[in-house]
Amino acid sequence: MNHQLTPYFTKLKEYAKKDRVPLDVPGHKMGLFYNDMTSILGEELFKFDVNAPDGLDNLNVPKGVIKEAQALFADAFQAEHAFFLTGGTTLGILALIMSTAKAKEKIIMPRNVHKSIISALIMSGAIPIFVEPVIDEDLGIANHMPLDALKKQIALHPDAKAVLVINPTYFGVASNMKEIVDITHQHHMLVLADEAHGSHMVFSDALPMTAMQAGADLSATSIHKTSGSLTQSSAILAQGSRFDYQRLVATIHMVQSTSPSALLLASLDVARKAMYFQASEKIQTLLPKVRDIIFKINKLKGLKAYTKEDFLNQGATHFDETKLIIKVSGLGLTGFEMYHILSEKFDIQVELAETNLVLCVLSVGTTDQHLERLYVACKTLSEQYSNQVLNVASYKPKGNFPEAYVRPRSAYHAPTRNVKYEDAVGEIAAESVMIYPPGIPILIPGEIIDQALVDELLFYISQGSTILSESEQGYFKVVDKLTWPKWEEIDNEL
Repeated sequence: MNHQLTPYFTKLKEYAKKDRVPLDVPGHKMGLFYNDMTSILGEELFKFDVNAPDGLDNLNVPKGVIKEAQALFADAFQAEHAFFLTGGTTLGILALIMSTAKAKEKIIMPRNVHKSIISALIMSGAIPIFVEPVIDEDLGIANHMPLDALKKQIALHPDAKAVLVINPTYFGVASNMKEIVDITHQHHMLVLADEAHGSHMVFSDALPMTAMQAGADLSATSIHKTSGSLTQSSAILAQGSRFDYQRLVATIHMVQSTSPSALLLASLDVARKAMYFQASEKIQTLLPKVRDIIFKINKLKGLKAYTKEDFLNQGATHFDETKLIIKVSGLGLTGFEMYHILSEKFDIQVELAETNLVLCVLSVGTTDQHLERLYVACKTLSEQYSNQVLNVASYKPKGNFPEAYVRPRSAYHAPTRNVKYEDAVGEIAAESVMIYPPGIPILIPGEIIDQALVDELLFYISQGSTILSESEQGYFKVVDKLTWPKWEEIDNEL
């Protein structure tokens, strides 16, 4: 295939340059309705924001330039099929799960999944069979999915439809993707992958294997996160004949907008070309620099930057070295405090904070100046804070998750009431509660609220973290057991 081509973007440029009379949507009429954004970004941006006009193809029934662009994309990312998404990888996860498992059918997955997966379970009615991930006690984070634990769940649930893998985790830790695929396929189950943070990995042998490279059936990947497209542009990758192609397409149509952003589609087209020709060399250049800054940070008092070996020693199969994890609690600071100090005093925006750490996401766009400014900030803070004592050092998030009582959909549709945090122990959750970022639920519908969960949530609130839930802060939405029939009865209805 000729990866120099950008079929969709090229056609969009041609359309934008014409003297069109825009008697269609959108209402800004190719930038002729001026606003504050026009004055900053220019009229040209709005000329490219068109709504699937003649010649630009239709995302839901691609027959022209979108079809060509998706074929090039699939080839670059080593898949048989690619489906462009303008609703983020959340949309891709919804499509993967809803097209794979119907109500009351099982999917095996690690518990440290993104909120979009829980949403998909509610919408599909599928039953999650959770595999406990390896808990990093030092960092207080969930890592890879252990192979032995997966094998046990497959043996206990041979009727499961699929196994879903996070590849890699938000923090870059990879499970044994190849063995997972082989074992799962031997048991006639599909392999789905949440690759929101791994779209770049296919372009370097030094990074973990992608789901498609390992032989998985379906994956959803965020091109905007690590491969240079505009935010909210993602893709589904697919291969083989184990999955129902027509059902997947129909489900994508169900959740995909009929008015997709031309800007996002074009950014997928050009990002694919740029990554195909540039990513391998840029990643090869970046990784030694990452190892160098880790070495330098680890010479600073109170800080520890983590290497690939740190995770391999815990049983991980691989680690994405473009994820830079820095433990900061030795400075007497929480990760949350470090996050704000880096932003406010050094104009450095890291991806997220946890109790003991901050996470930096590096990519093909990371420059030498970015890394140098990070090191200077770390050195300055080491000199300033290394003699302090962290008051919350004794607190670490628990290494287990709440017990599941019913499937998420049953609890979500049950009658509910609101209870205060301190009165909620023993209640059944009717909503998801998560810290954002990363958006991994600490509680999902159908799980039993315990004291450790309440303590963890209160700690995050004390650190100024963003809490995502349906309820007003201070309250959980729980199943109203007084007006709820036996769950088996309600389960049969849903």
